[in-house]
Amino acid sequence: MQIRRFADSDWPSVWPIVRDVIQAEDTFAVDPGLTSEQAYDFWVDGHTVVAVNDAGEITGTAHMDANRPARGSHIATASFMVSSAARGQGVGEAMVRYALDWAREQGFSGMQFNAVVETNTSAVKLYERLGFRIIGTVPGAFDHPVKGRVGLHIMFIGF
Repeated sequence: MQIRRFADSDWPSVWPIVRDVIQAEDTFAVDPGLTSEQAYDFWVDGHTVVAVNDAGEITGTAHMDANRPARGSHIATASFMVSSAARGQGVGEAMVRYALDWAREQGFSGMQFNAVVETNTSAVKLYERLGFRIIGTVPGAFDHPVKGRVGLHIMFIGF
């Protein structure tokens, strides 16, 4: 698997991944009715990458940047989306490791995830296994389509 910088020509392959993830409404607090153009503006921001499998198919995407501007710009953040067909194949882990390496190389002093849905247990376990810790949970901050209002974890790793 290769993680490489997103190119505009990747969008036709990335859009279905983004669309499916946001339409599931169980991990991102994003309007599920976003058009392709709106989703592009939302997703292609900062340092955006794609995960490409050995067959040349895009199986995931991530974007990363400073978590906050100005006095908060020393902490990075990132978001990840994996195609449903590629889940459980290490795509998410490869992208998280890439994001951590990128943040270190850019001189950030840590990475913070602002809103990890607590019912997204596979992501929470992955992040914890890679060294993140839950530093707080906002109770009921995410309206899950099946489980109702659940917490959003704030997760952090320092470098």
